Amino acid sequence: MSDFDSNPFADPENNPFQDPSVTQVRPTAPPGLEEYNPFSDGKPTPPNMAPKPAPNSNTTQPAIMNPTEEPPAYTALQPRGQEQTRAAAELLRRQEELERKAAELDRREREMQSLSASGGRKNNWPPLPEKFPVGPCFYQDITVDIPVEFQKTVKIMYYLWMFHAGTLLANMVGCLAWFCVDASHGVDFGLSILWFLLFTPCSFVCWYRPIYGAFRSDSSFRFFIFFFVYICQFGVYVLQCIGISGWGASGWISALMGLNTSIPVGIIMILIAGLFTALAVMSLIMFKKVHGMYRTTGASFEKAQQEFATGVMANKTVQTAAANAATRAATTGFKEQI
Repeated sequence: MSDFDSNPFADPENNPFQDPSVTQVRPTAPPGLEEYNPFSDGKPTPPNMAPKPAPNSNTTQPAIMNPTEEPPAYTALQPRGQEQTRAAAELLRRQEELERKAAELDRREREMQSLSASGGRKNNWPPLPEKFPVGPCFYQDITVDIPVEFQKTVKIMYYLWMFHAGTLLANMVGCLAWFCVDASHGVDFGLSILWFLLFTPCSFVCWYRPIYGAFRSDSSFRFFIFFFVYICQFGVYVLQCIGISGWGASGWISALMGLNTSIPVGIIMILIAGLFTALAVMSLIMFKKVHGMYRTTGASFEKAQQEFATGVMANKTVQTAAANAATRAATTGFKEQI
């Protein structure tokens, strides 16, 4: 058995393949074939070419399929998404508005409590110095008295009243300048002073305070007072804008007459006529706006009548006068029967 276990060709001398005659005849294998394995998937690599990387090498890239057509755009879902975004924005806006109103109501409640604790509200308008012999006549605080949705309108009306007072003051200056260059127009200057002293406080009391009170307490009666007086005020604005000579207004007619007398005075009067025109236009716009808001508050003529009757009967002066009249009538009737 030992003879079978040994390699008979281990000795080079006994190996027939190592015979010089055989090795000289055996062709030389081309380069690369010595390591060629016929049982492997690879192929022999030429000598001048780098070997290809293995399939499982990290340098391999995954196969990517490029689409030949663009995917369809889902345009039908876009409007729905925009509607949802708008609805969310609208909800946020309403929530912020409700929070703002709640904060405003809390602030007004705290202010009312502080005022009641201090003994009531003190008049603060007009804002006069403490050493002035006459004190304020009205209490005015738009942020406290007026609801949030009406505060802007009331502020505009207050600024409009201030613009009205400033225009009357400028009209007085223009009539004074006209009187200085033409002494025959002293009546216009005198009436301009009267209009300034009369219309400034009357406009505040007759149409600004009613609209202030109407929005503060949702009073139909005060709304009707405002509409009636403000229509008359608008008519006065139109007459002042026209500027008839001798009426104490530096309107367009008076401005053209002053321009013939003195160019600088005429220019001043033309500017004042423009102020009267702007005042009339803005008054008409605000009248329409207030009327539109009045229709949304639920006010009516019947409600105004009820408020008037309730207010008259609740007035102590009226009650005293009615009681005195009833007493006199009863006394007179008793004496006649005797």
